[in-house]
Amino acid sequence: MFPRGTVYKSGYPSYGEITLGASLKTKIAYTLARGIGAGLIGFAVISIIFTLGPVVKEEVLYDLGFKKFQVPYSQADLAKADSIVQVQKEAAIYGVGSYFSVIVPKIGAYSDIVANVDASDEKEYLSALEKGVAHAKGTYFPGQGENIFLFSHSTDSPVNIARYNAVFYLLGKLETGDKIIVFFADKKYEYRVEEKKVVAANDTSWLTNKGQGERLILQTCDPPGTTWKRLLVIAKPVRVDPFD
Repeated sequence: MFPRGTVYKSGYPSYGEITLGASLKTKIAYTLARGIGAGLIGFAVISIIFTLGPVVKEEVLYDLGFKKFQVPYSQADLAKADSIVQVQKEAAIYGVGSYFSVIVPKIGAYSDIVANVDASDEKEYLSALEKGVAHAKGTYFPGQGENIFLFSHSTDSPVNIARYNAVFYLLGKLETGDKIIVFFADKKYEYRVEEKKVVAANDTSWLTNKGQGERLILQTCDPPGTTWKRLLVIAKPVRVDPFD
């Protein structure tokens, strides 16, 4: 018996193509998954934009200079500035600066003050006294609540009056209640005389005496024109410029 049909046929390719068809459910699930994935990516992008967008915006505006502007002055700032100008004008009337100076109206004494002068260094304090009244190094400044120590010559020699600016020559004429004005850092401080003392020339306790509250101490030689003793005028604060 011989076989029937085609046993071998040349000319056909050695490979083939297979097409698989997905079911409807699979197609729906695939489409849904793609949509969800795209939605999640979009949500993430939008979240990043909303989160970082304002920060990036502020950085860009700052770099471009749009965030740099002048802060307007408040009423308190304007009032303080006006007060400073008034203090400066008042000091100028006396012929002194408002940075650091002293006025004793009763005896017509007025002078700028040289701050932080070493009272134990003769060369240093003599140089300072040629410019004005000296503020003793180690003592305090107005408003700090402790002793403020100022000193000057009271010589009766016309030559030395010119040389050392002896503004405290008449300091002994001050009495209890007399006013003393100190300008410091563009503020005005007022003091009233409480007492006077005559102490030994080598008495330096007033330079270091603390814990008594704020006191303004003016020192000069006594009697005038000598170096025998020291006259101290001690005053307490009664008024300070209201703007701190």
